[in-house]
Amino acid sequence: MEPHTFAVIGGDMRQVKLASLLAKDGHQVSAFAMEQARPEGVTLAPTLNAAVADAACVVFPLPLSRECRTISTPLSDTVLTISEAFAALTPAQTVCGGRIDADTFALAADHGLTLLDYYAREELVIANAVATAEGAIQVAMDGTPTILTGTNALVLGFGRIGKVLAHRLRALGVHVTVSARKFADLAWITAYGYRGIPTDTLTEHLPGQQLVFNTIPYLILDAARLRRLDPGTTLIDLSSKPGGIDFSAAAALGLKTIWALGLPGEVAPVSAAAMIRDTIYNILSEQGNSL
Repeated sequence: MEPHTFAVIGGDMRQVKLASLLAKDGHQVSAFAMEQARPEGVTLAPTLNAAVADAACVVFPLPLSRECRTISTPLSDTVLTISEAFAALTPAQTVCGGRIDADTFALAADHGLTLLDYYAREELVIANAVATAEGAIQVAMDGTPTILTGTNALVLGFGRIGKVLAHRLRALGVHVTVSARKFADLAWITAYGYRGIPTDTLTEHLPGQQLVFNTIPYLILDAARLRRLDPGTTLIDLSSKPGGIDFSAAAALGLKTIWALGLPGEVAPVSAAAMIRDTIYNILSEQGNSL
């Protein structure tokens, strides 16, 4: 493996572990805006310009920004606008980030940069789904007073996370029901041995569920549907903002809700970092770099 030069900027523990993994692989790594959790084997640069000056590849976090204005830096007091960050880079550098919005892509282009979204890569999305599903099960185990075996669980949505989650739950002896809109998905749900229900009939199937996992990124469990759930039902929302549960209505009904955002970074930061590292290696390999 030929050494490469990386700058890892901001982010949560995934970025910290990513910087350490890259250094462990023998690469030259600089890091910035993560001083509250210093990466092992990596020296933090005093400024952004110092961090990126010699870097062939600059890696921004997942998500790159949480409010479409500043770089996500939860482990630093540094406030770094996206525009300031891009102004420090050159068109010759490979610039990566995760879950990038259209305005950020446009701003990168204004700075002459080609910005690559590693979270748009299928290999990372699938690996992230595995980490999210396993994290969701950990959350369920921690958040309920009973074992999962024999529990009735409903998974809303049969995308990547829903597929992996249903499979993991059944392996633990859970009675799994999955809702989906597409007839093809319902056919696969049945083929895998789960109980499948069309999403438009969801309301009638809510009584009797002890656990509900939502993967649908829009409001699916409104007040009317929440009233159909049994007291004591635990709801775990895995979808991104604004989420799929009316949390206010759930609280008024006494239902326990857990909005489990960013699970890979929370429960398995080393594994999550390795997934990002491998995806970045794939990107660089496609660009003709030997790693």
